[in-house]
Amino acid sequence: MTTEITLPVYLCLPQLLFPPTFTVDCVPNYNKCNSWTMAVMEVISRNNDATIRCEGRKRKHVEPKHAAGEEEEDQQTQPKRVAVENEEPTAIPTPTPTPTPATTEEDHELSGIPIAPSDNNTTKPNVIFILEKASLEVAKVGKTYQLLNSDDHANFLRKNNKNPGDYRPDITHQSLLSILDSPLNKAGRLRTVYIKTEKGVLIEVKPFVRIPRTFKRFAGVMLELLQKLSISAVGKREKLLRTVKNPVTQYLPLNSRKIGLSYSSEKLVDMDDYFSTVPNNMDLVFVVGAMAHGKIEPDYTEDYIAISGYPLSAAYCTAMITVALQKKWKIL
Repeated sequence: MTTEITLPVYLCLPQLLFPPTFTVDCVPNYNKCNSWTMAVMEVISRNNDATIRCEGRKRKHVEPKHAAGEEEEDQQTQPKRVAVENEEPTAIPTPTPTPTPATTEEDHELSGIPIAPSDNNTTKPNVIFILEKASLEVAKVGKTYQLLNSDDHANFLRKNNKNPGDYRPDITHQSLLSILDSPLNKAGRLRTVYIKTEKGVLIEVKPFVRIPRTFKRFAGVMLELLQKLSISAVGKREKLLRTVKNPVTQYLPLNSRKIGLSYSSEKLVDMDDYFSTVPNNMDLVFVVGAMAHGKIEPDYTEDYIAISGYPLSAAYCTAMITVALQKKWKIL
């Protein structure tokens, strides 16, 4: 009895899959692709005279590309691949984002910045300094922009018909060091320092900023500030120095006494006696001239005093004010 089986071409490999006694016609037939391996082995085990025949059109020079074992593995794994490809992709559930609370300006106001004051002085009176007519002017000297000063740019200023004696940014530098280094600031009673330049630019200086000690580095900081309009701490978003809009009166507390200082004032006072008349819950604003010559006449001051019968530098005036306030507020 002869049994005839129709196989696809990848099972019709006479020298690999079947014994040499079987006659196999290697003609491709891809339409009948089923689990043929087990069926063929079953027929061979029952009938040794089985004849294996492959249907389809004749193909020339068909050479096997894989071994029989590899072909069996390909046939067994191929339906699985098809099944996987036909499956619809399952949607991966996305986690619902947790709502984050809205951030306000107060959240970033002092984020990560070391603050010198350790006490909570929100209910205590504070002091604000305004340095008027500060000489902070930037000009292109040669190929670079520089902060003009009387020592390094005297020839440049004379060529442009300007008086070198009027360009004294060192006065602002010394005044800032005097204010920021005081125990008054370290105790947290300094609120802000404002600088108003000769050109009308208003600069806000935070009380916890570290001003460079040398004038050369200070000039570089001021140059960067006037070009970029703000300077932030390294790796922080808090602006230590920045330019703000005029007028300065919009940033001053309502319950504050605004005091202007000038040698030309007719009201000569002793600082200790003067501060004894100031209410303990009142903020104080001092306006000091930061120029080499001249006087200030701000229109927003309520009092205009002289603290000495001799002309004093701006840095010494600010030092006298901080010392008197430290005595009044008992800051040691």
